Amino acid sequence: QVQLVESGGGLVQAGGSLRLSCAASGRTFSSYDMAWFRHAPGKEREFVALINKSGGTTYYAASVKGRFTTSRDNAKNTVYLQMNSLKPEDTAIYSCAVRSMNRVGIHPANFGSWGQGTQVTVSS
Repeated sequence: QVQLVESGGGLVQAGGSLRLSCAASGRTFSSYDMAWFRHAPGKEREFVALINKSGGTTYYAASVKGRFTTSRDNAKNTVYLQMNSLKPEDTAIYSCAVRSMNRVGIHPANFGSWGQGTQVTVSS
């Protein structure tokens, strides 16, 4: 079981940037694809970005493509989400998640371990 801890959230003005980190425990971090999701009040949890185990392939939601970038450092057991040109509608709790072995797709049910999340608030 991989344990995840997010950090880096905060309050930022529209147009600003934040970098989120997700630190994972366990020696098998590099064996798993990782993703970021967000959950805003009154809305369903939303997929944000995915990075494969090697870091060579990434995939983004249309709403963040071109503004957000995910990366990982397997030597540090950490995945990152760089968020630029932030908008008020990006306000949410951001969580990282581990995609379970032999699962495909971005539905939350394919992800077996989740962090507690970090709050991102974008003011207008």
